[in-house]
Amino acid sequence: MIENYITGNSIGICSFESILYFARCTSFSNRSQRTDNRRQNTPVTYCECFNRKYCPELISRKTDRTTLFGALLPTTSGFLHLIHPYKDLIADKLPFLKHLFNTSYSVQTAFQYSIRFPTTNQHAYLEKLKIELLTDEVEPFFAVDLEDVCNKHIRWITSMPRVAPHYAVKCNDDTNVIKLLANLGACFDCASKGEIKKVMDLGVSADRIIYANPCKQSSYVRYAKEVGVDTMTFDNEQELMKIKQIYPNAKLVLRLVTDDSNAVCRFSMKFGADMNTARRLLERAQEIDMEIIGVSFHCGSGQMTSKAFVDAIQNARVIMNYGQKLGFNMKLLDIGGGFPGNSGTEEYFAEIAVAVNRALDEHFPTEENVRIIAEPGRYYVASAYSLATNVIASREMVDPESGETKYMYYINDGVYGSFNCVLYDHYVPEPCFLPQNESNEKFTSSIWGPTCDGLDCIHTSIQMPKLNIEDWVLWKDMGAYTISAAVQFNGLPFGKPIYFMSKQFWDQVKQAFETPARKARNDNHFIRLNSTDCSNEVDDDELPWIPEDLSEEALVTIQ
Repeated sequence: MIENYITGNSIGICSFESILYFARCTSFSNRSQRTDNRRQNTPVTYCECFNRKYCPELISRKTDRTTLFGALLPTTSGFLHLIHPYKDLIADKLPFLKHLFNTSYSVQTAFQYSIRFPTTNQHAYLEKLKIELLTDEVEPFFAVDLEDVCNKHIRWITSMPRVAPHYAVKCNDDTNVIKLLANLGACFDCASKGEIKKVMDLGVSADRIIYANPCKQSSYVRYAKEVGVDTMTFDNEQELMKIKQIYPNAKLVLRLVTDDSNAVCRFSMKFGADMNTARRLLERAQEIDMEIIGVSFHCGSGQMTSKAFVDAIQNARVIMNYGQKLGFNMKLLDIGGGFPGNSGTEEYFAEIAVAVNRALDEHFPTEENVRIIAEPGRYYVASAYSLATNVIASREMVDPESGETKYMYYINDGVYGSFNCVLYDHYVPEPCFLPQNESNEKFTSSIWGPTCDGLDCIHTSIQMPKLNIEDWVLWKDMGAYTISAAVQFNGLPFGKPIYFMSKQFWDQVKQAFETPARKARNDNHFIRLNSTDCSNEVDDDELPWIPEDLSEEALVTIQ
């Protein structure tokens, strides 16, 4: 199979774990089109249509062709072992891969390939290309666009420059996402000992973490004290007294209740102090000599209205004024999370950003030097993850009364795995289909997960084309509260991540994935990016970190 691939024949069966990238990224029609210059590879014809909106891997905005690169982030040892018998053939047919056998390459230098295809085709997204090159792999997987995560970070710091993002690890604890954001200069919102340990094990210092869980296990508070995470939230007197006993030097942030009625997931029924309770807690903290440094709130996950943030900021100002009268140095405002991150929600985010900026300028002017942070989770990762699932079984039924033909489809991931967001996050995922499955004829269908539990249902009724066993079904916007809460119920695997990015972007961010020892020798602790390194849609003149006296080619540091 590998030999057929290398000699230029049509795509054959490929192993998901070991040669997936090789199979995806080295399809050439003839030897004359294979050169050491990776920008001269033959066009790929497997992706029938292309749209920049769905492909952040776009590199050149000045040409009619685009270059897509895939970078392998998991270990390459299995891949190298598998293809070693073909090393001479590979070196002859694909000379730019010789280095794989000449030296030992770590994760970040595994290999990159280029694939070029016209940008004139429309209406599809990158995942179609990724799936159409798979022929026999039956396990679900996530196609992860780390460049999209970077684009979100750029959009954040340009839209709300006063608000320092603290990524909510609970939303998606993918190590590579944490590594990337850490090296982009982001901070982190952790909700447990496990999350704190995971983030700090990746080299993040304690002062970049807020322990944003108002109700904490005592042993976890002790752990936070041991590792130096001193900023943490609370919303009731019992929690205040517990922290006083365990960690009297903690820097406390008082969480307020908010109106989260327009959020996807509401938290105010569980967390937050109302205005009167907040005043009493400040007074109690003063009595027991605990330090309160600020106020926090959370408008609910997936908040789609700006008014909730504006009202909460106004209430925070009132409580902070009261705290200052009591003698507290109220220097921190945490505006929480809830910012939308799905594809097509850019306008909602922009509306929220404008309203937040206006409210901050009104109630917390810059001359007061109040540090303002937020806890975005889904904003960063929702659109970066697309899930690929496979139809493992189907059932055709005829309604005895209407005579309508209906179908039940069973796919290889469900609500115990990557689709737990259906239960816990109230998400309604929409399936997408490959071109060969597109049809004007739709049937009433239901989609079920692979477990033996009748609760494992993704869609009870949906209009969709007829599918066959082993057809692929794609799901966009699957990065938030999916993989982080998945379990292997019935021993069934859930989607594993595979990472994609442009080589230009990879060359800039690969230091994020270096080993800790090598990273320790690197003087630059943050990723350096040019304004064109990420395929964002922000104009260059809106990037505030570029000094005016530098050329557009100068590298800058995002901190």
